[in-house]
Amino acid sequence: MTRTLCLTVIALMMTACATSEPVRTPASPAAPATSVATDPHSYANTTAFGTRHFELDLDVDFDRRVLSGHVVLQLDRRDAQAATLVLDTRDLDIRAVSVGTADGALTPTAFSLDARDPVLGSALRISLPPPADTVRIDYATQPQASGLQWLTPEQTTDKQHPFLFTQSQAIHARSWIPLQDTPQIRSSFEARIRTPKPLLAVMAAEMQADPARDGDYRFEMPQPIPSYLIALAVGDLRFQAMSERTAIYAEPSVVARAAAEFEDTEAMMQRSEAIYGPYRWGRYDLLILPSAFPYGGMENPRLTFATPTVIAGDKSLVSLVAHELAHSWSGNLVTNASWGDFWLNEGFTNHLTYRIMEEIFGADRGAQERALGANDLKETLARLTRDDDKTLLPDLAGRDPDDNVTDVPYERGALFLAYLEDRFGRDTFDAFLRKWFDAHAFQSVTTPQFLAFLDRELLQPNPGIVSAAQIDAWLRSPTMPADTVWPQSAAFAQVDAERSRFLGGSDTAQLAVDGWSTRQWQYFLDGMPEQLDAAQLQALDAAFDLSSGRNAAIATRWFCIVARNTYAPAYPQMEQHLKSIGRMLLIVPVYRELAKTEDGRALARRIYEEAHAGYHPIAQDAIAGVLGSKDA
Repeated sequence: MTRTLCLTVIALMMTACATSEPVRTPASPAAPATSVATDPHSYANTTAFGTRHFELDLDVDFDRRVLSGHVVLQLDRRDAQAATLVLDTRDLDIRAVSVGTADGALTPTAFSLDARDPVLGSALRISLPPPADTVRIDYATQPQASGLQWLTPEQTTDKQHPFLFTQSQAIHARSWIPLQDTPQIRSSFEARIRTPKPLLAVMAAEMQADPARDGDYRFEMPQPIPSYLIALAVGDLRFQAMSERTAIYAEPSVVARAAAEFEDTEAMMQRSEAIYGPYRWGRYDLLILPSAFPYGGMENPRLTFATPTVIAGDKSLVSLVAHELAHSWSGNLVTNASWGDFWLNEGFTNHLTYRIMEEIFGADRGAQERALGANDLKETLARLTRDDDKTLLPDLAGRDPDDNVTDVPYERGALFLAYLEDRFGRDTFDAFLRKWFDAHAFQSVTTPQFLAFLDRELLQPNPGIVSAAQIDAWLRSPTMPADTVWPQSAAFAQVDAERSRFLGGSDTAQLAVDGWSTRQWQYFLDGMPEQLDAAQLQALDAAFDLSSGRNAAIATRWFCIVARNTYAPAYPQMEQHLKSIGRMLLIVPVYRELAKTEDGRALARRIYEEAHAGYHPIAQDAIAGVLGSKDA
């Protein structure tokens, strides 16, 4: 069933509640209620209650792979007569629930857990008669929690201590905290996390930069954020500052290399602020996780979680940092109100990323990044089978929101915004985006809200430039609009020429590839025909050492070609690539190519069986889907 989106925001601010210790009202902007139909990916009864603030108190048990403790939710009563609070959970052991008012004692109350849905988990129903507005839930997670990844020392970079990290997007926060797990709800929070010594706990929140490793850590997030941005990590971490407001957290052997690789972060922040307005989160730090992390990065506010695979030694992959930083405006500050509006997060962020890369590294660097993204989009559109998944407004009702994590919301969304920028002019469109962020700061928004704002602030003052039909085609047509301007790069024109020479029979020694960037190598491999013969593959590998895997982004392109052409001499290196990396962008495409033949599928299943314990549950599900069964 297609969810109906409302056109306007109900300017209904959450009223401040009286508080008692230890619950206190945060000094942060209250998040307005979002005018949107029920989120199909949440059980939460958000028309009756909205979480304003919560306190989290957890113990970290690596031996049992469990978090245990309690959370206290401070609620805004949106329906004064509502008597039942419904929360989202997945695989949680709910031990006790008590309720009361913020200025009074809490007393035990009745609660029940619904049957488990494989995607949504279980609704937790809590008796909450008026005027109660505070709930304490004592609980523990399960070892299989989809939002937690527990690593043994051997699975970390330095192989000395265990490691834990969370991944809450899209609907995995409910697997480690019982809460209203929908981007419609934004709340501030405080947390106390106890860990084994000498491990360090860090969260996407205000925290002491380099505290004593005493096993007892406290955090505060004064700004209201959606649940998918709640993030925790625990490990043998070190701190290295890059500027007064940026730093690296990483394992000891990684921290210096990461700080050198990402030393331009402060410059990125300053250029972003100049274009899109003030950075509203205080610090911007990066946590470099072990290689099992399933994404390139996760934009957790104040503390981006990032994969080590972007530490290439030459800053060739730092666009990932630009992307996660850009989320500080698009996604974190102004958030999609539903996962069907995901392009409002990722399309905007990709557009900002390309602008930041241009500002720091020059126009052609930005053009190369755009062109690579557009090529990925073309491949994705050719592969997708559902027409609505090719649009910016897919129907995700009854489906896992992770199904929408494709190049479409990212790259098609960015191309749509680039189209508007081209039509109205960069200065005008930059000013429009800044006004959008300022007008909707700390709010969750829908596509109809954006369209209303676009019409009022850009289309009406500039009539006759872009029509409603053109905008609708960008949003809803499964085919790209006829007037799409596909990005071009002068540097890639040379790559096209050299690729043609190779395919025409020229020796690899004659190719003019000296000084090529990572992006040029990616483009070179992306443009190869489906079929290459063994002699061509051997020549490429011998000349350019493609199987070495030193640059993971290039290696992924190469191993896709290896799998597609059953080039067995590179299979050992391909297998090592799949076993040593957990980032889905770098491994799922290779599994997908292997799965296209019977022998390749058998090889992929054998590799997956040996590697899957080191993959995050999200990555496990993605690969299992490619290989044809939930259990792969």
